Amino acid sequence: MKYRKLGETNEKLSAIGLGCMGMSFAYGKPDEGESLKTLEHALELGINFWDTADVYGQGHNEMLLGKVLRSKRDKVFLASKFGFRYADGFDQNDMKTYKTYFDGRPEYVRMACDASLKRLGVETIDLYYSHRVDPNIPIEETVDAMSDLIKQGKVRYLGLSEASAESLKRAHAIHPIRALQSEYSLFTRDIEKEVLPVCRELGITLVPYSPLGRGMLTGTIKEVPKAADDFRTTLPRFQAETFEHNKKLVDKLEEIAKRKNCTPAQLALAWLLHQGEDIIPIPGTKKIKYLEENAAAVAVKLTADELKTITALSDEIKVMGARYTDPGMRLVNN
Repeated sequence: MKYRKLGETNEKLSAIGLGCMGMSFAYGKPDEGESLKTLEHALELGINFWDTADVYGQGHNEMLLGKVLRSKRDKVFLASKFGFRYADGFDQNDMKTYKTYFDGRPEYVRMACDASLKRLGVETIDLYYSHRVDPNIPIEETVDAMSDLIKQGKVRYLGLSEASAESLKRAHAIHPIRALQSEYSLFTRDIEKEVLPVCRELGITLVPYSPLGRGMLTGTIKEVPKAADDFRTTLPRFQAETFEHNKKLVDKLEEIAKRKNCTPAQLALAWLLHQGEDIIPIPGTKKIKYLEENAAAVAVKLTADELKTITALSDEIKVMGARYTDPGMRLVNN
């Protein structure tokens, strides 16, 4: 494994992190035993950057990580997030009932952090993100409350997720923001125009989530997801009218990966890693097989011509469909 610095700190994070959401939520029935083995193996591979959130599995994901953290806390750089709250009537077995709202009020910041610390079984969270920017609360108020958590020793560093360039600047003026977590991949490159330059101006690490396009860029998804407990069934990019078009980009990337003697997933992750040393993707998985595949992406070298070709394909075959439904998109880039 290779390592990269977190923002303007001396923290060394694995260049490939681990997104843990799928171990509890969104992509089929969880298998706790398998997930625990995957978490343990991540440490053996040198993957020390783990990402969770209180909303994943209604707290289950934090409790799951807590079972490993009891004996391995010093080996993990732990990130969690707060802000999403479930609306009434959500059934995890039927993603079409999935409804949340966002709460960035200072009083909720404090309450959410205490609840996460208890579920995780730790005294301190290394990196604590606001999972979105609350459009109804000034970002300064949310970040000020988050900075109090640092003074109390409950949190070490602050992050934001899916924030606009303007919100990043305003937040950073209140307290240093060390990481921005936003969707970024060959499927989603919106942040390149304004947000990524501001991250670099302020010394903020970019942490791409869904770096594999929610699995699409792995080349393993050959048909539209249909299972009721699969979050992708609700997403515009995974509908019948968009899926086949989006698969065209994947097919082209598969051809390049074959020539490179790597997998499409490794190619997609390598492309991200080559975008800058200040980028640390967090592909999610609950299986050791894919964990090992993702980790090996750090060894894939891309030439300038290869990077140019891959980027051009992403420009040429533009992805169809929004990342989220309309309510979800309203909480992006605020």
